[in-house]
Formats: sequence, C-alpha cells, structure tokens
Amino acid sequence: MDLVQQLRALSEKAQRVLLTGPEDADGDSIGATLGLARGIQALGEKEVFVAADVPTRYRWMPGADAILSNDQVEGNFDLVIVMDGDRHRLAPKVEAAFKAASRTAVVDHHRTTGLDGYDLAIVDHNAAATCSQVLGILDAWSIPLDAEIAQLLYVGLIYDTGGFRYSNTKPETHHAASRLLATGIDHASIASRVLMEVSRAGMALKAHILNSASFHDGGQVVLGSCSQATLAECGAESGDLEGVVEALLYVEGAEMSVLMVERGAESVKLSFRSRGAVDVSALAKSLDAGGGGHAKAAGVVLAQSLDHLARTLPEICSAALHGEG
Repeated sequence: MDLVQQLRALSEKAQRVLLTGPEDADGDSIGATLGLARGIQALGEKEVFVAADVPTRYRWMPGADAILSNDQVEGNFDLVIVMDGDRHRLAPKVEAAFKAASRTAVVDHHRTTGLDGYDLAIVDHNAAATCSQVLGILDAWSIPLDAEIAQLLYVGLIYDTGGFRYSNTKPETHHAASRLLATGIDHASIASRVLMEVSRAGMALKAHILNSASFHDGGQVVLGSCSQATLAECGAESGDLEGVVEALLYVEGAEMSVLMVERGAESVKLSFRSRGAVDVSALAKSLDAGGGGHAKAAGVVLAQSLDHLARTLPEICSAALHGEG
C-alpha cells in the first residue's frame, strides 16, 4: 500500500482527527488543512477538526469560520496530521495534542522537514505547495473536485508560488491551476485577496517597515524590523506582515532580505528570502535546529532580543552571502 492510501487507512480508522499546521498560519497551510479535512470527512462519519490562528485575509475561505484557534485545541485525537510544516513549528497546545495522539502524520513539501517522529510521513520536496499535494491525495481517494475545495487549494497554490512568479512554479503547477479554475472559481478575486489586498493598518505597517529598512553589504542584504510597539501603534495584526519580506527583497541590487518580528522581550521571528545566491533554509537551520523552509524562503524563531539581532544579523547575513561560516 502506498503512502497516500496508508493515510486513507489511518483516516478511515480514526474517529477524532485534528489537522493543523505551523504556528504562523499562511495561505498554503490553511488551504491544505481545510482541503484535506473535506476529503477525510467524505470517508465516513467522524469528527474532523482544523486548528490555526487564522489571519483576517483568510477568514473568507470556506470552512474558516469553524477553525479552532490554537488555544482552543483540547481532548484526545486518534489522528493528528501536521501540514505545511513539521512538528517543531506547532503552537504549545497543538504540540501537546500531537504528542498525545494515537497516530500522527505529516504532509509537507519543505526541504527541512524530516520523516522522523511520525507514524506516516508524506514529504515531497518537489511539490510547489502542500495544497498541490492535497490535490493529488484527493485524486487518489476519488474525492470529487468541487468549487469550494478548488478555492481552498488555489489559495495555497498561488500563495506559495507568489502568483506563479517563483521558481518553484513548474508545468504541473499550471496544470493543477487549470484544473482548479475549471471548477468555475473566481480566481482573480482570490488572487486579489491573498496576494494584493491589505488593511489600512497593514498599509501603515508596511510603510513603516520599508521606510526604516537598513541596507548592508553594498545593498545586497536588506533588513526590516517590526517591534510589538510598532504593531500596536499601527493597529495591525501579525497577518498584516505577509508580503513585507518579499517587498524588501525586490529592491534593485538586493540578494537577500530578512524581516525581524518581535514576539516578546527575548523572542524574535526571522523571515528570510533569497534570490538564489543564499540557501536561506540552511541559514535558518544553522541559527536554530527548529529553523528551516525552502532554499529561497525560510524562517526561524530565536530567543534573543530585537535590538541584539539588529546589531548581529548584518554580519551573519553577509557571511552567508559570501559562503563563509
């Protein structure tokens, strides 16, 4: 039995299933969890839950109103499926549920996600998005592709490919998109909501970060930062930070960008982006074992202050850019 059918067998046996993703939910993790949840619900009578702290820009998605926040997760589960990330990136209460579950699985495409620690691991480093993996799973399970599922999967597909601009876009990516569009979804509206639309608070936040960005190594490294005070001053939420690190990268002469986001007095989330000169997944992993992602897009959470990282990161990034260390 192949891995996808093994996942079906686990799902059919389970009466209480939880699908979840990394603590910082995005379009691919939310679309993938909601999409696979539809497939599992079609396999028979069972309780299927999705957990995520959903940013405002994704709350319109079919089924998003029923998603549990990470702090609402409780009770025992027969099966917990981690999607679009690994078990090291879960919120505390979700991690506890994962550890207590009878069976665990992962469905992911990040190159830094390993196979250990799960009863079943479906990891495809060549997949453009976890949502494209879900499409293949639903096909294998003979679950019909309707417009609502197509909306969910299209969100993840365009999010992780940057609207088909990134190098992970392959011929099969466009073929998958074609199938999703054939269900009649309003792809233009979805793209606007996911990739372009921002709140007024988000616009103010982005303007502040871009205006205060610093340039290093002759402009090849661009650093932006967001303190908790700045977030509060702009009236923004963490979801409003989507797309900012990409805006920092696409400045003439830039090879890599970093967005530093303060989470506490001694906790900072770093989001890395690269045009290809630096493998930022390796860089993130070198800073902490829990870091990782893709060669051109990665992240890590460090137990350091924002001020300390603002002083030390330029040298770290410069060393990575020049293949040192």
